[in-house]
Amino acid sequence: MSSGVAERLPRLLSLVPYLLARPGIPVTEAAADFGITEKQLRRDLELLWMCGLPGYGPGDLVDLSFSGDTVTVTEDAGMRRPLRLTTAEATALLVALRTLGEAPGMVDTDAVQRATAKIEHAVGDAALAGVAVEVVHEKQATTAAVRAALERGRALRIQYYTAGRDAVSRRTIDPMRLLLVEGRSYLEAWCRRAEAVRLFRLDRVDAVEELAEPAAPPPGAQPTDVSAGLFRPSQEQRTAVLLLEPEARWIAEYYPVDEVVEDEVSGRARVALRYAEPGWLVRLVLGLGGGARVLEPPDVAAEVGRRARAALTASAAPED
Repeated sequence: MSSGVAERLPRLLSLVPYLLARPGIPVTEAAADFGITEKQLRRDLELLWMCGLPGYGPGDLVDLSFSGDTVTVTEDAGMRRPLRLTTAEATALLVALRTLGEAPGMVDTDAVQRATAKIEHAVGDAALAGVAVEVVHEKQATTAAVRAALERGRALRIQYYTAGRDAVSRRTIDPMRLLLVEGRSYLEAWCRRAEAVRLFRLDRVDAVEELAEPAAPPPGAQPTDVSAGLFRPSQEQRTAVLLLEPEARWIAEYYPVDEVVEDEVSGRARVALRYAEPGWLVRLVLGLGGGARVLEPPDVAAEVGRRARAALTASAAPED
């Protein structure tokens, strides 16, 4: 059996609960149950020794005990504890599982679907379904509509949010292919308004309408080369340097950044963020409520300060 990442990761995730249920099991028997060699199992166990909870000190890592040719888990790094999720955590995990299930080459899609169903059920029991599940189902419906149009070779009319300009637009596009890049799903299509090939993030597509006409990208429409990364600077964009507090670190994952410098002590991050419209950047920083500070450029930093002071003055003014 191959020991590639796609097969090894599910096996590693299964090993600890398997061994917890079978203390003192012979290594040869465990290897046979997983369909791998004894040598490969020992490699997996060596890797597990380096896994655990943040802190990574005694008691934080998975620990194993060997006695002759048997193995026992002596420290499970909290894997016996029941999983508790906040609304935001449940939403993020469900979206990630849906993306994982759609990824090309996924070996055990049934396991992903079972995990998704369990989390959705738990979310429903906790009265969070209106927040978490609704977001996931909306994304799933968008992906399904795009896939259907691709299979039928039909053009699409979409409503799309462009984060860099903080603007929503309606576009007629000729779909070309679906891509999974850096953990996100994109639709590559010929945009008739821009008269060029564009990549549309599926989580920013607000509405999809399949048209009766066939998709017809022009002969010169070339697929996007994503081998060197998805985002490349353009002359239309400027760069701002932001200092992000720990609660705003998600900005570096959601928006294209050129550089991230992390401070492990404070948890802050200094990032270089590209933007097209200063007004959009000002609204973004203000919306973070103190979670971010503009270090450069000075004109944007000054505008953020001016708007913040005006808001404070307005909120302190007595009502008529």
